[in-house]
Amino acid sequence: MTILEVPTPHDITEPALAGTTETMVLNMGPHHPSTHGVLRLVLELDGEIVISAAPDVGFLHTGIEKNMESKTYQKALVMTDRMDYLAPLSNNLCYALAVEKLMQVEIPERVQVIRVLLVELQRISSHLVWLGTHALDLAAMSVFLYAMREREQILDIFELVSGARMMTSYIRIGGLAYDVPADFLPTVDALVEVMPSRIDEYEDLLTGNPIWLERTVGVGALDGKAAVAYGLTGANLRATGVPYDVRKAQPYSGYETYEFQVPIGKNGDIYDRYRVRMAEMRQSVLICRQAAERLRAIGPGPYVTPDRKVAPPPKSEITHSMESLIHHFKLWTEGFKPPVGDAYVSIESPRGSLGCYVVSDGGPKPWRVHFRSPSLINLQGLHHMAKGRLVADLVALIASLDPVLGEVDR
Repeated sequence: MTILEVPTPHDITEPALAGTTETMVLNMGPHHPSTHGVLRLVLELDGEIVISAAPDVGFLHTGIEKNMESKTYQKALVMTDRMDYLAPLSNNLCYALAVEKLMQVEIPERVQVIRVLLVELQRISSHLVWLGTHALDLAAMSVFLYAMREREQILDIFELVSGARMMTSYIRIGGLAYDVPADFLPTVDALVEVMPSRIDEYEDLLTGNPIWLERTVGVGALDGKAAVAYGLTGANLRATGVPYDVRKAQPYSGYETYEFQVPIGKNGDIYDRYRVRMAEMRQSVLICRQAAERLRAIGPGPYVTPDRKVAPPPKSEITHSMESLIHHFKLWTEGFKPPVGDAYVSIESPRGSLGCYVVSDGGPKPWRVHFRSPSLINLQGLHHMAKGRLVADLVALIASLDPVLGEVDR
């Protein structure tokens, strides 16, 4: 595995210690402008020093997993978009891979490449939202405007291929919803051409900014051993120096054939989480370049599996074959029926290791669907990070973990 260690300005400082035994219990949230969603923190404070910070989740509970059990496998896919609403394509992919594993469906190489290209664009898009809102939380306005500028370009690409900017439902079980249009690759090329210089702009504004350094360096530090114990994944884990990335450790969709590095930090503080995510955006640009080149080399081809257990017949057959028409009708009304069994697949989402567990009882609807959501598990480390810090640091700490509450309270 190729490791990329991001530089840090200096080692961490020790957190402040409580000076008295008199404490106060207060709520932060659940409706708070800086909690990045509906999140309640139960704080025990000694003055402005945090003694403990206990996340209390569940205020946004949507019952997505339970609702998926009442829908056919294809129709349940649209529910995944609504979990981590900043990375719907990643959610689509994780669920689709789990069902495809359950049914042992082979996916064409061209589809694999398009999937990788899109989820890496999704990673950049998600990190841009994190960067812009994180900067806003610490009173840096310009970065938000710049980050949204590039995110709009990426959302235009999603709209180009799927017709929707966010809830795309584009990656389907067995392939894709539609083939990519002719102007897909030129539009991607335009983005990846400018993206490195845009990331340079963000870093020019923040990386050496003395106010940014004051608010992030040494704040909320976590070592690798504690991060693993709490189950942290993604940039929050890699910032502590642990080089775990699902794309490298358990490759899927052909990631083992792409050349990219895994950025890691040293101190596990807010600043390192920032540097790791910035480096990850650069690596995603490299993967997008490689995927675009491969897609050109492959040329036109199928966008779904030829396996008729999952994919409906092409329209050219339906027009003159009654059997094909009936097959198409039954697939979309009754749904396909995977064999009895279960399957688990994990991918590297923008927030960390996203897992999907699917159980089949042999019917057209999943008997059970459960997601391992990194946003929920990453919040476990908040108490450790916040202990001994100032209340003012909580805003930066929550933002640095990059939680999406739709995924936490699914």
